[in-house]
Amino acid sequence: MAQAQSSLEFIPPAYSPVIWHIAKAINPFWLRYNLSVVRVEVDHAGELIDLYHQFQQGKMRFMLAFRHPTVIDPPCLAQLLWNQLPSLAQQTGVSLRSPVHAHFIYDRGIPLWAGAKVGWGISQLGGTPIRRGAVDRAGLRSIRDLFVNGQFPLAAAPEGATNGHNEIVSPIEPGIAQFGFWCQEDLIKAKRNEAVAIAPIGIRYFYQTAPWQYLDELLTKLEVDSGLSATPNRTMGLVNDKTPNENQQTELYQRLITLAEHLLALMEDFYRKFYQQQLESSKDLSQRLQALLDAALKVAEQSFGLKSNGSISDRCRRVEQAGWNRIYREDISKLTNLSPAVKGLADLVASEAELRLWHMRLVETFVSVTGDYLAENLSAERFADTILLLWTMVTRLKGDSKAKTPYLGKKWVKITAMPPFLIADYWKPYQINRRQAVADLTQDLQQALENLISN
Repeated sequence: MAQAQSSLEFIPPAYSPVIWHIAKAINPFWLRYNLSVVRVEVDHAGELIDLYHQFQQGKMRFMLAFRHPTVIDPPCLAQLLWNQLPSLAQQTGVSLRSPVHAHFIYDRGIPLWAGAKVGWGISQLGGTPIRRGAVDRAGLRSIRDLFVNGQFPLAAAPEGATNGHNEIVSPIEPGIAQFGFWCQEDLIKAKRNEAVAIAPIGIRYFYQTAPWQYLDELLTKLEVDSGLSATPNRTMGLVNDKTPNENQQTELYQRLITLAEHLLALMEDFYRKFYQQQLESSKDLSQRLQALLDAALKVAEQSFGLKSNGSISDRCRRVEQAGWNRIYREDISKLTNLSPAVKGLADLVASEAELRLWHMRLVETFVSVTGDYLAENLSAERFADTILLLWTMVTRLKGDSKAKTPYLGKKWVKITAMPPFLIADYWKPYQINRRQAVADLTQDLQQALENLISN
């Protein structure tokens, strides 16, 4: 049961060198022993070295626009910046001043589910929060100031949230491009001559040993937990690091499709029976999924009095903000001053809002799922992406909020830097048509991040 809380306050960035040094020392061990990431490799490190060198010489302000498939992307990027880039720069004859770091934009909701201590740590590392579903003036002012005046460059995930897909880029949010143009405007007003750039950064994960056995075992467990099988069936006998033959791959794929169809049917019945949602039968898995996501969002939207306008992601953000407005009450100055009856009503509203947000979180998990992601390439990484998404869904249905992501083996990450987009190249078009210039730069960023996956 959720209880009404005081309003969500802005958490100002408060970079602490002491906390940074501690995080820098801990991060390699955290990656290896808690996140199973054994190494971080970088392609085209020279692009980042040059950007940081120009920044430290006062010639450049830039933002790192990184892919965001999983929640472990930030510590992987931190490992590159904190512990590897200075040495790589030294090898090329460039000396970068310590610390090599970045301010970063994070979702204000992270401290809500990760805890106040995490929120404090993020702040001490120079992070600045943003509320994605509302006009967050304090957040926008902080981002704008850090881009122009921050001690370090800025980093942000232009997709806005994780999508659980190693090889799919979600639609890029236009705010990233707009930040670049605002930075250029502010520098011109201040009569400063630094260039402004946005640097696309690709992130991809690979298993050190292809986890075929682990995937087989996890899929067997999900078949039982979902009710598809009454008891665990005998696994297929797959072996880690031994590529399945064609028949085995086909069987594993068919089991996964059968599980997905079973879960879809389960959720369709749930929303038809208990929420009166009209879900028509369709043989196409992708169409059924999109219809289900729409229905689940409508349940939350209707309870909050919201219209079903925009993309799935936009609708999720509005639902989240509406839920927060009912839990974190800006209209109540002091909760302790409320009478027990009024406090009870406020808690009831908060509890109902939390329940409605459950539907939105379910949708968030599958916002980037397509019907052909796995069919196009039956790789271990794509099997893992898909099975872990289904595990997330089943875990939500079980109500096990503290479940730890299943171990599928050790991973290594490949971070790829591309030549940055200079705002100067878009500045004249921006003066003529701001909206179009923002759209053009956003599309170029989208294409660049997609190219990073295919290379």
